[in-house]
Amino acid sequence: MEAIPPQKHYNLTHYQQRYNWDCGISCILMILTSTQRQHFIDNFLTICKEEGFGSSTWSIDLCYLLRRYDVRHEYFTKTLGIDPNYNQHSYYTKIIDKDEKRVTRKFKEASSHGIRVEQRTVDMQTLIHHLGRKGPIIMLTNASLLTCEICKKHVLENFGCFKFSCITKNTRIPKSYAGHYIVLCGYDIKLNKIFYRNPEVHDGHVCQCSTASLDVARKAYGTDEDVIFIFPN
Repeated sequence: MEAIPPQKHYNLTHYQQRYNWDCGISCILMILTSTQRQHFIDNFLTICKEEGFGSSTWSIDLCYLLRRYDVRHEYFTKTLGIDPNYNQHSYYTKIIDKDEKRVTRKFKEASSHGIRVEQRTVDMQTLIHHLGRKGPIIMLTNASLLTCEICKKHVLENFGCFKFSCITKNTRIPKSYAGHYIVLCGYDIKLNKIFYRNPEVHDGHVCQCSTASLDVARKAYGTDEDVIFIFPN
């Protein structure tokens, strides 16, 4: 693998989610240019309607949004479509019924729309290499297991997707699944840290955690280890 710098940071414009379901869309807004971002914000309801989602988005929906704005990307996932076992998962029970047809169709039509989807998982080395040489990464995590070291002194208010997105190390971690998107925006190899933007954060600071901690949150059952690599245009 090509050598990467020991540190890397992408100076993204932070965007806080407005609802309890739009963390993924908020991550997209952090990736877009200022002009694209304003266009999306000004036409938010129209775009959501045209894309077919209401109050829930899947990773494939985010890919179609990126394609809409000509952002080069590649999507890696363990499951092409919806894992049938999620029907037994309390988190997914309600949303699968209304989202299944849309999600299944978008996966089938992805290639014809120029969207690259590959069924495989990626390791931490691959994630860091992409950050070091290409661009940011949109990632699905279990917010119940996502612990930010910066937020440990002040637990965030229950505004965004899930109240446990940034919890203290001394706080008891709940066992439930809470899907939440973040944007990986840098790393420090010497410190073994990953830096990320959490759309739930209200003051715009960059969150950080160890690579091991991030692996726990991103590999949890329910995430399908979904990652979307962003490439420079």
